[in-house]
Amino acid sequence: PMLTTAEIGRRGEDVAVGYLRSRGYIICAQNWRSGRYEIDIVAERDGVTHFVEVRARRAGALLSPEATINATKANAIRRAASAYIRECRIAGEVAFDLLAVDVFPDGNHDVRYVPDAVEFGW
Repeated sequence: PMLTTAEIGRRGEDVAVGYLRSRGYIICAQNWRSGRYEIDIVAERDGVTHFVEVRARRAGALLSPEATINATKANAIRRAASAYIRECRIAGEVAFDLLAVDVFPDGNHDVRYVPDAVEFGW
């Protein structure tokens, strides 16, 4: 059976959390919300707070996960991060990362982690 978009999104977030944990990140928050702001994953490693946008897509989709981040989305992520930093009193360095997950029909997946994705036009 074909996975729904919601199922692909959930699978992508689960894969992302596992990927980050396996690389020594501590997951601080998942699907954090404040008003209209949302952050997929907030993780910490080596004193840096990472705001991670997870993009999960069916493998072979026309747009790559990276291509779905536009200026509007980037600004929303920055505003959400500012709200998180205020509410949770985060001090220190922050990074805006992208974790792209391509989900294949057989359930396998590819992960691409783009650290400091801000430098990639966010």
